[in-house]
Amino acid sequence: MTREERPYVMVKEDKNLTGNARFEGFCIDLLKWIAGQVGFQYAIKLVPDHMYGVYDPETKEWNGIVRELMEKVPSGQPTRLFSFMNPLAVEIWLYVLAAYMLVSFTLFVMARFSPYEWNNPHPCLAESDVVENQFSVSNSFWFITGTFLRQGSGLNPKVSKRTSSRLFSFMNPLAVEIWLSLLGTYVMVSLAIWIVARLSPYEWVEPSPCPSCKCPLQATSTRIVGGIWWFFTLIIISSYTANLAAFLTVERMITPIENAADLAEQTEISYGTLEGGSTMTFFRDSKIGIYQKMWRFMESRTSSVFVQTYEEGVKRVLEGDYAFLMESTMLDYAVQRDCNLTQIGGLLDSKGYGIATPKGSPWRDKISLAILELQEKGVIQILYDKWWKNTGDVCNRDDKNKESKANALGVENIGGVFVVLLCGLVLAILVAILEFCWNSKKNTQSDRVS
Repeated sequence: MTREERPYVMVKEDKNLTGNARFEGFCIDLLKWIAGQVGFQYAIKLVPDHMYGVYDPETKEWNGIVRELMEKVPSGQPTRLFSFMNPLAVEIWLYVLAAYMLVSFTLFVMARFSPYEWNNPHPCLAESDVVENQFSVSNSFWFITGTFLRQGSGLNPKVSKRTSSRLFSFMNPLAVEIWLSLLGTYVMVSLAIWIVARLSPYEWVEPSPCPSCKCPLQATSTRIVGGIWWFFTLIIISSYTANLAAFLTVERMITPIENAADLAEQTEISYGTLEGGSTMTFFRDSKIGIYQKMWRFMESRTSSVFVQTYEEGVKRVLEGDYAFLMESTMLDYAVQRDCNLTQIGGLLDSKGYGIATPKGSPWRDKISLAILELQEKGVIQILYDKWWKNTGDVCNRDDKNKESKANALGVENIGGVFVVLLCGLVLAILVAILEFCWNSKKNTQSDRVS
């Protein structure tokens, strides 16, 4: 008897599996090892109320898995003759039957109206005036039956012709408003460049005999200025973007809560545990003042702070203004898979895990010895690494001190790009002087010759 909880016990997505093959996880693998060593067969069942088991002082009763073990509840009801219909409710089966009748009748009617379903029964006689429709009432029901049972049939509806691709289907990846925005931006920027070029005296040059050789920047010096400025802006913007991401990440990781005492001394951030879990029992039965205070807070907000599953608790933490108190192994599993989660403070209590058996069970000592042997051989650590660290969905984050913070980029970080810009401008000025001198000398020689 167990309950579904990642990564201990998980139900596989394959709906065709039955029995123990439906489950996977750390506990399932551990159970296989123990069964192989001790020598017993087992059947895995999920507890009906999805609870581990907590003792209620008022009713003096246990719930969850513990109650199932104490009362030795039968593993299940005898299999019924029509148990194959259990996966769907009765009303769903009735809806399926109604849909079957409706679709079959609709197919029959549509085939009668469509001219493409009336065909010559004798293709060799092209001039024959006799036509027939393959979708009779019986054939329509047979076609729907075949598709429902995933077997197909020799009957298939016909279409007039293959739908051709649209001429402008290449525009599908972007919405219409995006294309209109791009068009507007294109026109606006082009117009701005045209106006600036008309106002600047340095872009008025004699027309080139080769129109295709024209370039927005005519001189080598201006090209150097433009090129070095583009390089400068590329580095500045890239550095700013990267550092902005660091600022936002660190700001998101800053938390006003450092330990359980900070959590108990405030009321803005609510906190809770898994309902019916060992953590809830720890706070309820604790004799330590701060933990008693935290339990009174949680007990006063029972309807809003306790969750039914660990997944629900993690989801509430991600939504904000909520802290989830959970067991260290589950906390380690959750934090390793979402970089938006972090662990605050140390351990509140220390306890071990075990496999519960009914009182007086002859299997208890055998299972305990098998667990100790597996622990000595390192099998339990191997299984832990398999389901906690080697699942492929572990968050790749750097181990940084949560007190670290992002720093603004200073001159020592990106000062080099300013030096490169200055050198580029000096080079452009030198090239411009050389161009001026060369052009003046060339014009002087031309005047002398003339």
